[in-house]
Amino acid sequence: MLHFPKPDVEQFFQTYGIQTFAVSPDETQLVFSTNLNGKYNVWGMDLPNTFPYPLTFHNQSTDVLLYDGNGDYMLAVSDEDGDENGQIYAIPSQGGGLKPVRSVEGAKHFDPMLSDDGKRLYYTSTKDDPTFMKSYVYHLDTDKEEIILHGDKGSTALIDKSPSEKRFLYFKFFANTYSLAYVKSDEEDLLLTPETEDQHTVSGGVFVSESEIYLLTNYDSDFSYLSRYNIDTKTFERVLKLEKEDLVDVKFDQKTDSLYLVSQKGVRTYLYNYDIKNQRVERIEAPVSIIDEIVVARSGSIYVRGNDATVPMNIYKREGENWVTLTNFGVPGVKEEELVAPEVVTYPSFDVLPIEALLYRPKKEVDNGHTILWPHGGPQAAEQAKFRSLFSFLVYSGYTLFAPNFRGSTGYGLEFMKKVEGDWGHGPRLDNVAGLEWLLEQGYASRDKILLMGGSYGGYMALLLHGRNGDYFKAVVDIFGPSDLFSFIDSVPEHWKPAMAQIVGDPVKDKEKLTEDSPIKYVDSMTKPMLVIQGAKDPRVVQAESDQLVAALKKKGRNVEYIVLEDEGHGFSKKENEMMVYRKVLEFFEQHVGVGAVKS
Repeated sequence: MLHFPKPDVEQFFQTYGIQTFAVSPDETQLVFSTNLNGKYNVWGMDLPNTFPYPLTFHNQSTDVLLYDGNGDYMLAVSDEDGDENGQIYAIPSQGGGLKPVRSVEGAKHFDPMLSDDGKRLYYTSTKDDPTFMKSYVYHLDTDKEEIILHGDKGSTALIDKSPSEKRFLYFKFFANTYSLAYVKSDEEDLLLTPETEDQHTVSGGVFVSESEIYLLTNYDSDFSYLSRYNIDTKTFERVLKLEKEDLVDVKFDQKTDSLYLVSQKGVRTYLYNYDIKNQRVERIEAPVSIIDEIVVARSGSIYVRGNDATVPMNIYKREGENWVTLTNFGVPGVKEEELVAPEVVTYPSFDVLPIEALLYRPKKEVDNGHTILWPHGGPQAAEQAKFRSLFSFLVYSGYTLFAPNFRGSTGYGLEFMKKVEGDWGHGPRLDNVAGLEWLLEQGYASRDKILLMGGSYGGYMALLLHGRNGDYFKAVVDIFGPSDLFSFIDSVPEHWKPAMAQIVGDPVKDKEKLTEDSPIKYVDSMTKPMLVIQGAKDPRVVQAESDQLVAALKKKGRNVEYIVLEDEGHGFSKKENEMMVYRKVLEFFEQHVGVGAVKS
């Protein structure tokens, strides 16, 4: 009888991702961007068969895939080593080299759309206006291009076109909690939500006819709902509101004249179908707790990309009342029941504000008694009940992991989300501290066995907590976190800059507050061992943010390790880099808590 050793944490490093996907018009082919060969490429599957085959070999991330109307080729938006300057390429449906369609060095291209006849390409780009952007129509047969939208006052992006392609839906972004929708009709630009001095957002929108648009907005509401705008009569009306759920995505199914809606409520998402004619809504049992993307085929078939806390990202198709799993990504050699799903807990913060959090508790036989605090990125995002190989292998290795959705997180309403604006370092920091105290009171953590790790805004928060509340922690990991709010505001991408005064603060008017909330001010108090990780091509949090922190720490003689990934941006696009970093994180923690050694 053969006996196999217990799976090692190394196997968690071998999980793969799916960035985006598309389905051919006749549904005979499904394509998706995945890192099966260690770097992201476009792969295909011939449906109903589900054996994947490679279509590209460019080894770069792809965040958009789109078929032409005949299924002869696809459009892909890919960047270079995480620089986020997406260029638009064409790929034959049978695979091969990438043909540049719209490409400008240093510029970013967004959300391509093709006309039904495949002759016109619509898209938004920073190429002529890096701050407010412009939108274009490019004629593929004549190589001519026209500007159809000029950005103004806020970053302006094309969202949808009417069936006749004579009317255009676009958004103006002023902040994460302030974005408006307009329609360009002839020479007229119509605001689609009623005039008000109160900030609100429009987070999704789609034409269902030449005169009607359905929008997701929180106008005059704390949570986003479904609304309708009639261009001819210039009327706005609410259509569907769900109790304490934020509607975050909408897709139109022309075949059934219905809308598919995704909502977010705290740490998970839900799926609905709204029958436009009969004004009926039906909740659909989804195959996963977190839906990241929906594709509606011409036939009315629905496909989703999503994941669970114990199941990595996969693609599913709805057949009747059931879902068929088209991909089969899991943790090699580890059964789903061996993984740990989080408990959803709520605790009161310093001002009694309720804070929801995810608590991952390892199985008793491996529990090493140590707890990792994970402040999420964003900050106007949320930690959801989704699969993270980083979480899974740390919990599998015996660590408790605690992830609070502090003030500013999404999924809890507009008012809650706004609480972080202009207050990056006080309220959210104290929410995290209150979470630690709650863990200690409940017996989920020991005061001398707490670790700290975060990425992006979470990296910033890890640095600030280390500097201002360092007595709680034994060791700290910062993954591309801003260290100085002044230099951070100055170095973000140009199309972010108009929003920075509201999101973070004004460097002149809010100088005192930004100084107080900048981690670099507290280097003297950062005495615990640190691991700092940075992508050299990160356009959001540039390398200088980590360089200046590490230099200041080294000048003080602190114990700090620094890893710069030369071919990465704001994340990990290459499996070898991700694996190296995750191994290092585990080694770093085990070195400083003394609970064993990680195998190489």
